[in-house]
This record gives sequence, structure tokens and C-alpha cells, in this order.
Amino acid sequence: MKFLIISHAFHQQQNGKLFSYAPYVREMNLWLKYVKEVEIVAPLDLKSPGKIDLDYKHENLHFNRVPPVNFMSLSKTISSLFSIPIILFKLIGACRRADHIHLRCPGNIGLLGCVVQVCFPNKTKTAKYAGNWDPNSNQPLSYRFQKWLLSNTFLTKNMTVLVYGNWPNQSENIKSFFTATFKNSEKTEWNKRDYSNQLNFVFIGSLVNGKRPLLAIKIVHALQSSGQTVKLDVFGEGILKEELAAFITENKLESLVTLHGNQSTEVIKNYLEKAHFSILPSQSEGWPKAITEAMFFGVIPIATRVSCVPWILDHENRGVLIDSKIEEAVEKIVAVLNERNLHKMSKEAQGWSQVYTLDKFDEDIRKLLIS
Repeated sequence: MKFLIISHAFHQQQNGKLFSYAPYVREMNLWLKYVKEVEIVAPLDLKSPGKIDLDYKHENLHFNRVPPVNFMSLSKTISSLFSIPIILFKLIGACRRADHIHLRCPGNIGLLGCVVQVCFPNKTKTAKYAGNWDPNSNQPLSYRFQKWLLSNTFLTKNMTVLVYGNWPNQSENIKSFFTATFKNSEKTEWNKRDYSNQLNFVFIGSLVNGKRPLLAIKIVHALQSSGQTVKLDVFGEGILKEELAAFITENKLESLVTLHGNQSTEVIKNYLEKAHFSILPSQSEGWPKAITEAMFFGVIPIATRVSCVPWILDHENRGVLIDSKIEEAVEKIVAVLNERNLHKMSKEAQGWSQVYTLDKFDEDIRKLLIS
């Protein structure tokens, strides 16, 4: 099978290997186990791979570089408009060569792929929509267009669209899916934590506005001010790192908050095994991996009511749903600390998350490709 991946993710090349964002590549390597030849159409980043990047594992892989598409400034918009015909030309050629077309959405390259795939109704196709599929959410026009086109079974033929969460009134080609990080062999016994002393919080994610790491810090700080003994460990990199560091220094929070940057899975696992709560007050999510990974080790998730998060938390049976207002979030968390059975919540969080392992993920992918 000639398997085509169309993605907006930036890739790096080093020592004859192709790298990209580790969680994405880790997932794609599972797909690639079942195909003989791979072509990837995506932008190239000239910098070297970082700690959070991983290489593809396939012996017959071809990288087809395309320019990035970006409309964040006038100069980038003009450049992107000139690039789009080149990208479309490359996508059409790649789709002709492929036996199976796999789209990574939402994203600008994925959007162009959504349009091109209409011209290939007889090709077998899958799309992984890694964003928020909630039909009632307020999203950019480009995201709404991709969702509409992927769901339109008149225009989009022979396509299985993998989305996060269970949503009513969907077209027949929409399939609920998930993302996994850990194997069955990495399951641990439930650890009964002590919630009467210091409470350890973790934030795992990109330090960008959409994830709202500063809000997480302010919530934990407010919990400390309310009399709770707390500690927050922040994992991730991003454009807000300097702002967060300045806020910590200005408010003398060095003993409360530690910025760890990007760390390996093993390092993060060590912290999760000791953490009490994972906090992620994001504005939008697809599948909140940081939350589900923490739940795998019995960490109670605290998150905003976005995307499929309420479903993942079973409407607060295995986690805490908070508002983005600090006072209300703190009031809710304190109420949970005082009134809920935290051991039961932790156990249910772990039990649910440990169903969604890489082994199950691998088997579900195999069914999609082999069936």
C-alpha cells in the first residue's frame, strides 16, 4: 500500500531521518507499521530536531516538501497566496500516486488536502481531525469549512473521519476515536494518595495563549492564598515562557511554581506518579492528551468545559470542570477538596484512561487499514 500523509506539521531532517512533533509521529508510526510505502506532504523546518521531536520509523519513506501557509501578517499572506498553487499541484500528484490518503486536520495544508481529495472519490481515505469537533463551538471559518467538507458524504467519498468525543447527529463517515501515549505494559496499580498535606499540581502543554498557562498559575496561587498548601510543576515550551517567568519572579512564587520546559516522557511520568491534580484551563482542545496521560496514573484532572473534556471527565465523576474566572475556579476546587471522595475520583480517572492504551490504539488503526 502506498500511504500518503498530508499535514501542516513542520518537519526536520537530520542524518537521513525525518523528524516532527513527537506525539504526532509516535501515532503515525503505528499507522506506518501496516503500509509498504509512505509519502509525506508537509512543510520543512530548517532547524535541528528538539527534545519534543521524534523520527519516523519506516524504511521506504519519501518527504515531499511544501511551503507553509500562514495568514498572520500581510507579508506571510502574500507569500501564502503565491504558494497555494504550488501546494495544490503537489497534492494532486501525491494523491494520484497514493492508495490511501490520510489527512491531518485542522490546518491550512489539511484544508487544501480536503479540497483536493474531492477529486479522488475512489481512493480510500482517512482524516484525523485533531481539533474540537463540537458542532456548537465557536471556531474559525477555515475550521468550520474543513468540518463541513469532511462530513459532506456527497462531496467526500470513501472517507472515514476520526474525531474526538461522541457527538449527536453526525454523518455516517464520522467515527469517534482517541489518542494514546502508554502501553498496556505501562499500567500501574492505583496509588492511594494523601490529600491532607501538600497538593501537587502539574500543567503539561505548550506555553501559548490557547492553553492559558498563566491562568493555571494564578489559580494555584489563589489556592495558596486561600490556605491550601500547594505546588505547581509546569512542563512545556512556548512564546509565553518569559512572561510566565517574569510573573513568577514579580510575585515571588519561586517556591510555588517551577518551569521545567520540555521534558522526556519518563521524567513527566515520574512527576505524574506523585501528582494529585493536573490542571489545564485551555480555551479549546481536541483530545486533551495532557489530561488523559495524567489520569492514566490516577491524577485527578481539572479542566475547562471545552470540546470532549466533559465526556472524558464523565461530567465530573472522574475530574473537575472549572470556569475561566479565577475566583469561581478556586471556589469550585476548594468545594471538591472538602466535599468529594477524591480517592474514588482518582481511581475512576485511572480506570477510564487505562482502557485507551497504545495497544488498543494500534488495533483500531490496523482495522482501519486492513479492513
